[in-house]
Amino acid sequence: MSEARGEGRDQSGNLSFVVGCVDEDHRGSKEGGRIKNEGEMRKGEEEDDDKDDDSRQIVVGICSMMKKSKSKPMTEIMERLCKFEYITVVIFPEEVILSQPVDKWPLCDCLVSFHSKGTNQRFPLDKAVEYAKLRNPLLINDLNMQYYIQDRREVYRILQEEGIDLPRYAVLTRDPDRPEECNLVEGEDHVEVNGEVFPKPFVEKPVSAEDHNVYVYYPTSAGGGSQRLFRKIGSRSSVYSPESCVRKTGSYIYEEFMPTDGTDVKVYTVGPDYAHAEARKSPALDGKVERDSEGKEIRYPVMLSAMEKLVARKVCLAFKQTVCGFDLLRANGHSFVCDVNGFSFVKNSMKYYDDCAKVLGNMVMRELASQFHIPWSIPLEAEDIPIVPTTSGTMMELRCVIAIIRHGDRTPKQKMKMEVRHPLFFALFEKYGGYKSGKLKLKKPKQLQEVLDIARLLLAELGQHTDCEIEEKKGKLEQLKTVLEMYGHFSGINRKVQLTYLPNGQPKASSEEEECPTEGPSLLLVLKWGGELTPAGRVQAEELGRAFRCMYPGGQGDYAGFPGCGLLRLHSTYRHDLKIYASDEGRVQMTAAAFAKGLLALEGELTPILVQMVKSANMNGMLDSDSESLTDCQQRVKVRLHEIMQKDQDFTEADYQKLAPTGSPSLVTSMKTIVNPVRTCDQVYALIQRLTSQIRRRLEDPKSADLQLYHSETLELMLQRWSKLERDFRNKSGRYDISKIPDIYDCVKYDTQHNATLDLEDTLELFRLSRALADIVIPQEYGINKAEKMDIAQAYCLPLMKKIQLDLQRTHEDEAVNKLHPLYSRGVMSPGRHVRTRLYFTSESHVHSLLSIFRYGGLLDEVKDQQWKQAMDYLSAVSELNYMTQIVIMLYEDNNKDPGSEERFHVELHFSPGVKGCEDEENVPLGFGFRPASAENQEKQTNQGSLEDLSQDETDRALSLSEPISIKRSLMIRNRKTGSMEVLSETLPTSSKGTSYRLFPSCSCQSPEIKQTGLGFEGCSMVPSIYPLETLHNSLSLKQVDKFLNAVCEHSSDAHAKTMKALSALFDTSSQGYSQTHIYPHPPKALSSSETPVRSPECPLWYSSGPSSTVFSGRSSSPTSVNPDIHFSFSE
Repeated sequence: MSEARGEGRDQSGNLSFVVGCVDEDHRGSKEGGRIKNEGEMRKGEEEDDDKDDDSRQIVVGICSMMKKSKSKPMTEIMERLCKFEYITVVIFPEEVILSQPVDKWPLCDCLVSFHSKGTNQRFPLDKAVEYAKLRNPLLINDLNMQYYIQDRREVYRILQEEGIDLPRYAVLTRDPDRPEECNLVEGEDHVEVNGEVFPKPFVEKPVSAEDHNVYVYYPTSAGGGSQRLFRKIGSRSSVYSPESCVRKTGSYIYEEFMPTDGTDVKVYTVGPDYAHAEARKSPALDGKVERDSEGKEIRYPVMLSAMEKLVARKVCLAFKQTVCGFDLLRANGHSFVCDVNGFSFVKNSMKYYDDCAKVLGNMVMRELASQFHIPWSIPLEAEDIPIVPTTSGTMMELRCVIAIIRHGDRTPKQKMKMEVRHPLFFALFEKYGGYKSGKLKLKKPKQLQEVLDIARLLLAELGQHTDCEIEEKKGKLEQLKTVLEMYGHFSGINRKVQLTYLPNGQPKASSEEEECPTEGPSLLLVLKWGGELTPAGRVQAEELGRAFRCMYPGGQGDYAGFPGCGLLRLHSTYRHDLKIYASDEGRVQMTAAAFAKGLLALEGELTPILVQMVKSANMNGMLDSDSESLTDCQQRVKVRLHEIMQKDQDFTEADYQKLAPTGSPSLVTSMKTIVNPVRTCDQVYALIQRLTSQIRRRLEDPKSADLQLYHSETLELMLQRWSKLERDFRNKSGRYDISKIPDIYDCVKYDTQHNATLDLEDTLELFRLSRALADIVIPQEYGINKAEKMDIAQAYCLPLMKKIQLDLQRTHEDEAVNKLHPLYSRGVMSPGRHVRTRLYFTSESHVHSLLSIFRYGGLLDEVKDQQWKQAMDYLSAVSELNYMTQIVIMLYEDNNKDPGSEERFHVELHFSPGVKGCEDEENVPLGFGFRPASAENQEKQTNQGSLEDLSQDETDRALSLSEPISIKRSLMIRNRKTGSMEVLSETLPTSSKGTSYRLFPSCSCQSPEIKQTGLGFEGCSMVPSIYPLETLHNSLSLKQVDKFLNAVCEHSSDAHAKTMKALSALFDTSSQGYSQTHIYPHPPKALSSSETPVRSPECPLWYSSGPSSTVFSGRSSSPTSVNPDIHFSFSE
């Protein structure tokens, strides 16, 4: 027996596993989660001589060059593999592999072996094949197929035989024995290989996969020359060469160059049912390797489409490589495999290490446990179908989750309007096509720079000529310039300019305006800034995403093993059909990205996730709304609202009837708080004046010179915010602009939460009064009576309602695009099952409108349905739809019912008013919990609180939920109600009032951007928790909901033909596949893949995820045909 030893150590220096060998009669036993070295094994043999073979360990041998065996990914994965009780890992020493005959190599039951180059020598693949024949171990990666992987010609042949798309190619073999394969004709801008013509740009690859000197040749129209790629050296992976002629010695593959917008996708499989994908900057782009602060190559998590997941499965099976890496090129709406690398691990992803070890460990145990008489039960039932108990005690399968979610906490939105007439503004309006629709939105850095240039030019002219004919007001031009110069750069995500054509100029709005109106056309310029997602908002979204996992069966169970399902298990086996849509607002897109990070356990910063997954897109109403373009009904409602709120008298009974005809308790409460609207506005105005004077005094105090507020705001900027509100709220005539009330409430809410350390006097009183006013103005702007609410809601939500209806319908149709192909579904117990998730991130207007449709659209009769009446009473008591408000629709299928029966599909409707306010606790309306059980079935159910699969096999849980938690109901902390979303997979702090699991701790100090400042920590202000989901109704049929949505949409279509006409502009472009962009690092649009998820410290080791589905911006769901009913493309 040969001896060699090498050690891997953890951070504390403890021995984690060793290099050694095992004799033929006894495989090493493992203690304390680590592998014994050779001496310990021998000692163990003496002690265990009397033991039978039942205690033998399954030995996994690692046979590769030491550089690979000792690499960080291998070390991380093997240490995790050692967590399996019956698995021992032995690394074959390199000197043994190279110099000893195979009968002297260590013994193993399972072999991980792969070809690679060592420091000075190649791996002896022939010897590994000989060893496998001698010992017959279970092979993780087939050895004979590794000969083929070393030859690109064989790789391409196998890919073609499997029907996998690859770039068009031809092989040039310079072999005297095969002259017919060496026909090369080179032209200035093309090459002809064996009759196949490749115009430049084209790619030239050596046939040996070990040769990384790949050249890309460019056409003369682009400057000619070539880009020469090579294996990374430092921070370079390619160099440009002026040489345009192809190489004249050696054999090559020539293939067409695929336009991928500068990104390559690297896919890593672990068996046919798991794939992880990352995008990196293409080495052909400029040759510079993008590295992070730690010197690691920057890679972006991406998501694989259904077809790409099938390709991953095909590659894994065709090459018989369980652990296998390959390269995808995404171009022109398709994905092409351009290289197969064989054994390859993801670098620097703890999440992948967890997943890989778990999948490999389960694979080894499944194949070998019975031979060793090791207890290892593999249930043969379809253990991972998402089965849940319904509220009536029966078991149903979760099929669809649809959620409409408002964005997270943001900085105060600010807006400035000015009428402009200068020819430069009209020229800009024309340049970007404003005359086509009469409106123009400018967000791109180049566009904003042009607006800034005009403002600077006009201000310079005003400075030189006081009597010049520039009609734009100097003060507003200065404000325009100041805002556009903020931050020192344009990101396009926190500022925008809107221009609207006014054929007859802007009508005089009030007596404060100048007396001499100017005739002729003008442009209304609206500048918007602020409204950025805060660090607190990012945390809220990420935490909510993490909590959302618990709505899926098995969300707290063991993820990848047998048994256990859950959201992340569905991902790993490609059966979670997810798409996330976001409006084009930066804060909404960032919320979607943060939510995705939490939901799918992604790693890293938000920016790469946003860049790869959420694109700017205006859905012409599905998720965006043009607040400057109000419907006639909204205009009338605003006028009436302003009239009522401008009366300097106490509210009368008639006012209550006019302002709150629905009798909403939250409205009535606010009106009682206000009593006299003008007097209350007087108080608010006085409090704002007092606040601005306090800020001015602080500014004069030398101690406050370097004071930095939340999110890097300064006292000067804070003063600007409040001074503008002070100026705009009351005009010269003394009348109040009611439309500014939401902005005042917005600002004081922000400062009360984030800048409380300033200790400004009377802010809580200002918060109380402005909130009372806002609780009337904000909801009533979307309609005062029921008819108006429905009219306005339908104007906002028609496309979204049609999309929701389509989501519910498509769920129970046969959609091969979201399932594994039957030919490739062997080994997946329920390949045909999948859960469809559609998440829509939007702003307040859409959430208000959608809720109005459910409340007032006639879904159910309050008189006949007691649960619906209770739900309506609860919604009426909710005063504010705060950040992260959620409306959730869940669809279940009862497979025991007849497919045509109305009882086959079961729909539940849930709601959360979002983030808790500063003073909410004592007045919070209480609902009836998430998925409450019916009274007659409460005793039947084993565990009403869990959404998990209740099978007997479910043993590994993050929380023990077998015993109901009983605590007294309090106003501050709800008791753990049946099925409440408050129960998380993470163990959260318990309440001092009793045992309670909460959605969030009441305050989090959390942000990836935390940095110390004079006041404490940036991003570390109080982050309010979010109200749990409350069930509005849990016994709707799909037929019932579909009929309701049909009626709403049909009525809306008749009433809003104008809206439909505007939507038809989208129909021509919706059939496109990937949306290409031209700024790195955007990859093609419908990027999909597995991610680089991170495991929360509180989670069990294997709490993890596999590949996810697609995150989309709203644009991808564009209608595809001119039809008043709106049709969406099949893939959405």
